[in-house]
Formats: sequence, C-alpha cells, structure tokens
Amino acid sequence: MLFVPEAEQLHLTDRLIVTTEMGSYVLTGIILQQRLPEHFEESIHKACTYITMGNQWYVCDIIGERVLGHALLTSPKKTIPLLEELAHHPDKWIVRTIGVATHYAVKKGLPATFVDILLKLLISLSNTTDFHVKKGIGWGAKTIAKFHPKLVACYSKVIESPETKQWFRTKITIGLNRHKLGAKQIQ
Repeated sequence: MLFVPEAEQLHLTDRLIVTTEMGSYVLTGIILQQRLPEHFEESIHKACTYITMGNQWYVCDIIGERVLGHALLTSPKKTIPLLEELAHHPDKWIVRTIGVATHYAVKKGLPATFVDILLKLLISLSNTTDFHVKKGIGWGAKTIAKFHPKLVACYSKVIESPETKQWFRTKITIGLNRHKLGAKQIQ
C-alpha cells in the first residue's frame, strides 16, 4: 500500500488533475474524500476547483460523487448549507454537482430528514435552462423519487405547479416508476 504524507497529498492531486486522464479524477476524488474528516472545507474547495478546471460532465460526476456526495452522506449537517451556497455559484458544473452529490448520498442511505431539505433545494433549481445542470439536478431528483416516493408525494403540488419545469417533473416520474418496478421485482 502506498502512503502519501499529508503535506504532499494536495501536491499530488494538483499533479494528477493536470494529466486530464480519466483515472486521475478517480484518484483525486478518493484522496480528497479521505481528507474530509480532517480537512473538510479545504477538500470541498479543492474538489470545486478541480471540477471547474475539468469543465466536463464526467469530471463533475466523478469528483462530485466521491467528495461532495460522500461529504453529504457522512456529514449532512455541514454539507447541506454548503450545497445551498453552491446553488448560486456561477459555474454550471458546480451547480450540477449538487444533484450528483444528492444522487450519491440518497442512494447510499442518507436519512429522510436530510433528503427532504435536498428535495426542496433541487425543486428550487428546477428552473435552470442549462443542459448539463438539468442532467445533474435531474439525476438527484430521480434518485430521491426512486428511494423516497412518499416524500415526493408531500411536494406533489409544488412539483406539479407551472413554476416547476416539465423536465424536472419528468425526472420525478422516472424515479417513481423505478421505485414501482423495484417493488414489483421484490414481490
């Protein structure tokens, strides 16, 4: 097993990222994830920097799941306010990563009390027109609907309102259908 001294870890991630190799994003995400307990804010900041630098959907998704998604799952009280801030970020990839992080954390078992907050956040972002942001936000919404259909039902009036865009309602419907399909397969 390779051990990288703490003082060298960010130098390593900086060097990995500039290679733009697919594996470099995975390794960088894992390193930043491992640093979260001791260097939470710094790891999130670095992840956002790398996501912006990468300027591609797969960089956002690979690093977003491993860093922001894991942070959301393991430290939701710290991470949710951060995601609420990032919702106003000017970079589309950073806004997209809110949905990516939500997908990861919900799929891995984030408690429903936190999922409720995230659903409201995603609904507030449903008026976006950017293709890539819609993909990320939609991914999170679809996952919430799949794993928490009763929660989604509590927000049905808001979701069905004209203020909520059709693309978002479609993602919710897909998630609800996947929940039903999963329930049928168990029977």
